[in-house]
Order: sequence, then structure tokens, then C-alpha cells
Amino acid sequence: MPEMKLAVPAEREHKAYLGLSAGDFFEVQQVKADVVILEIMSMYCPFCQKEAPNLNELYRLIEGNPKLKGRIKLIGIGAGNSSYELKVFREKYQVPFPLTPDRDFQVHLSIGEVRTPYFIGVRIEKGVARVFYSKLGGFGDDGVFLEEILRLSGLK
Repeated sequence: MPEMKLAVPAEREHKAYLGLSAGDFFEVQQVKADVVILEIMSMYCPFCQKEAPNLNELYRLIEGNPKLKGRIKLIGIGAGNSSYELKVFREKYQVPFPLTPDRDFQVHLSIGEVRTPYFIGVRIEKGVARVFYSKLGGFGDDGVFLEEILRLSGLK
């Protein structure tokens, strides 16, 4: 997993969701979870806009399952987006999980300047982040995608 410093969300509920306390930046392995699903996105990407309801439903599936809640977390990383742009996106698409800006494309560059949306599944064990899933494009059926994440991550 390349080193990536992500901005700590300003929203208290998003900090709590990720298990973060003080600080301006965090790394994926600091998230209090077994698995983190990262979406590299942009508010200007029509495919990301189309995928937003699917991600919201994925979040609801995870949070509604007592065996998964707290173990799998979602984070959107806005490539080239400011906090303000992500706030607009969050409000328009009612995104319930954290979106963090990558205004200067540093994270985007560190993962190879991928197109959007791009999904990365990260397994966190003993403070080490290991990528187990990396794919361009929408994921289709939420339940099928979640089962694949569970299988590939070793949670199932």
C-alpha cells in the first residue's frame, strides 16, 4: 500500500466512524477497522455521480449488519477536489460516509493516476495495510460486491 496522508474529516461523526481523534492527517492503517474500502472519485465524474447511490446502499448493508458494522469502513477520496466541492457532493448525493479531499492530486499520483471511480480494498492487520482489491469502474450489485470483499479480505 503506498503511503497516503488523508485529511482528517472535519465532521465529528466521520472522525468517530473512522476511530480517529486529533490531528490534521491520517493514514489508512490508523482507521479502526479490519477492512477499508477506498473509492477514488471526483465530484465532476459522471460515473462517480451514478455510483453514489450504490455506495450509499453498500454503507447501509455494512452498518446494518452487526457482524460487519465497525469491521468494514468506507472512505471516498476526491481526486482534485476541495473540501467545499466534496461537501456539495455529499449533500447532493446524501453520502453518509467520510469524503476526504485530495486537492493537489498527491494520493491520486501515489496510486498511479487511476481513472474514476476506482476502488481499493485494504485489509488492516497489526497496524499494516495490505491491498487485496483494486479495480476501475462501478461494482454493480452491492450484495455481490460485499461478498467478494468479504471473501478476498479473509473476513469470510
